[in-house]
Amino acid sequence: MGNFVRTQKSFANGEVSINFFENDDIQGLAYMENFDVCAGGGLRRRPGLKKSAKLVADARIISFSVSETEEYVLAIMNGRIRIYANDAFVQDVLTPWASSDIPKLQYAQRFGTMIFVHPDYAPRILYRENGTFKLKNFAFSKSTDTENSQMPFMRFEGTEDITITVTYSGGVTHFIASEDFWTPQDVGGHLYAIGKSWLINSYVSATDVIVVCNGSYTLPNDPVSDWQEAVFSTRRGWPAAVTFHQDRLVFGGTKSCPGGIWMSHVGDHRNFDLGSGLDNEAIFFTLLSDRRQEVCTLVSSDNLQILTSEGEWAVSNKPLTPESVNIKMHTSIGSVAERYLAPQQIEGKTVFVAKNKREIRQLCLDDFGENYNANNLCAFAEHLMTNPVDISYNKNAKKLFVIMSDGNMSVLNYDTALGISAWGRYTTDGEFKSVTTCDGKTFAVVKRGDEFFLERFDDTEFIDNGDYEYTARAYGLPLLTSGHNAKYIRITKVTVRVYNTKTLLINDERVVLPNEIYDDDSPGFSGDASINVLGTNADLVDAPWKISTADSLPLQILSVTIYGRYQI
Repeated sequence: MGNFVRTQKSFANGEVSINFFENDDIQGLAYMENFDVCAGGGLRRRPGLKKSAKLVADARIISFSVSETEEYVLAIMNGRIRIYANDAFVQDVLTPWASSDIPKLQYAQRFGTMIFVHPDYAPRILYRENGTFKLKNFAFSKSTDTENSQMPFMRFEGTEDITITVTYSGGVTHFIASEDFWTPQDVGGHLYAIGKSWLINSYVSATDVIVVCNGSYTLPNDPVSDWQEAVFSTRRGWPAAVTFHQDRLVFGGTKSCPGGIWMSHVGDHRNFDLGSGLDNEAIFFTLLSDRRQEVCTLVSSDNLQILTSEGEWAVSNKPLTPESVNIKMHTSIGSVAERYLAPQQIEGKTVFVAKNKREIRQLCLDDFGENYNANNLCAFAEHLMTNPVDISYNKNAKKLFVIMSDGNMSVLNYDTALGISAWGRYTTDGEFKSVTTCDGKTFAVVKRGDEFFLERFDDTEFIDNGDYEYTARAYGLPLLTSGHNAKYIRITKVTVRVYNTKTLLINDERVVLPNEIYDDDSPGFSGDASINVLGTNADLVDAPWKISTADSLPLQILSVTIYGRYQI
């Protein structure tokens, strides 16, 4: 039998899965709940949640920065957006989106406006005017000479053999298709033919629609074969993804053209007319590969990154012009298509949820700046990824928050400069439903019983929502002693070095701390706290020590030392 002393001074790898329990190089934990890893590698009890507002229903929250001094949290719910600032309700804005639509809603902000897109709805713009928030339809511009709409048009697959006969009688223009083609969904859509853009005003039959245009036109003598449909319409679908890149508004993916990318004129974000291909004019291309590419989201980073259901693409041209579109698929991880999980910018890299919903991937360029890699940020802790439904990064706290469908939250403490990449879990008396970061603060929608609350993490709080205690737990990794295959290990003593601490349980045994630390003006106890342990850990899979607390008091751990004997 031999004696041993083992000190763990860093928990920089956070909770790791059982697959890595026998890896001596990992500075991690077998379990971490409601703890954060500090800059030095120690552990600190997570901040409590302070109630900002009671919500009328479940909501998805996003941040909206109107100016340096105006920061808002938007709570998007069935048929409305409720707007909050500084924990106070500001205004209700009515929307066309039902609860079932909200998961696929995407958005992009530029200055004081935000554009929302959804594959089943025309884009909307949220803006603030004279102190009031308003939501309006996104409107494509019109050319000054012809008054044609400058929305994008294209010829869809399957329409190549259809011709249109243009007739005019009784002050009404009809487009007569050569075969059954029109549907009631076409009403309100646009066409481009005989040098004009047309609005479909009414449906007559599968071969006949009534159309109108601005200005006069010359009635053609023969059927028209050179005609196009608007890319975006009720029938063909609306943009699924949106961003701004190099002063262009970029739309991505529709139901009829899932791999399409449309870019506006430079500085003219409502103009998508391809024109003659001048450098500042609109751009259109389709992602082509041996697999069907569905655009999931767009990211404006060092390059325009296009995340699809099958892989990660990038357009690297600087500046980007119609004549220079260098598009390349770099990796084949794929993103979640059925809901919008906004990619996050972390230390200059794009972090996204993989298609399999078990990985958080990080897009980063290689040393030559030519090719992207998609590193797995949760390779050691994939067991904590169970169907993510929302994600947000707080760069001030250096934490990535990921909410799961079961209502729990996985949190990554991430600082590459300090070598910290630590996943853990946050739990509360309720379910986390949505998360966002606004003005350096992280907000969450929490369901408690049958009620929903907007709450935010606050370092001064040690309780959730003013009423709910939460337990913080950290369990040590199973012990490998001197590389031997021990038959059993006897732990005789556990010593925990703490800082500014007022509560501590080791192996469920409360440690007695000096009475004077509980004065309001005392920061807490700093030093070593120990318990003597009797017993044998026979299977070597159980945690050699457990630290916990359910008290609403501060707890910070610097290191854990265990003393014991082993037999081989």
